[in-house]
Amino acid sequence: MESTLAYGPIDLTPIAGGLFISDWPDARDAPRLEAEGVRLLLSMHWRRPPGVYRQPPFSTVWLPTLDTPLAPMPLGSLRRGVLAALPVLERGEGVLAHCVFGRHRGVAMGCCVLIGLGQTAEEAMALVAAKRAVADPYAGYIRRRIEAFEREWRGGRG
Repeated sequence: MESTLAYGPIDLTPIAGGLFISDWPDARDAPRLEAEGVRLLLSMHWRRPPGVYRQPPFSTVWLPTLDTPLAPMPLGSLRRGVLAALPVLERGEGVLAHCVFGRHRGVAMGCCVLIGLGQTAEEAMALVAAKRAVADPYAGYIRRRIEAFEREWRGGRG
């Protein structure tokens, strides 16, 4: 049985070049996401998104994470999401990074995708914060993961 988390119409924010960040996408949001060109969902919630997002034209990379400073987001999950997103964006299709409220985990993933596209962590965090009012990439434990991802992505493991 699939869970449903319904909080109302999706709070979808275009960030840059086909990258979107949102809160939880309900199955009813699928037509809007399809119309916006979203083809890949990077789901950062511990619950799997509705089944419609695992059927064409969509695909989902499910990266279950918790939003807590006590369990930092695994850098491997962030890398996996970025590696899935880059070819989709290169084809001109849309990518949606989401969590439940679009404040922390989905924002971190969106920032990491921007880093994968060549931005610095600081540029990515500033852009996401400017575009999405509820985004908080500067929360200490979120910022640390974004910065750690940037170091790893650029080749420095420290």
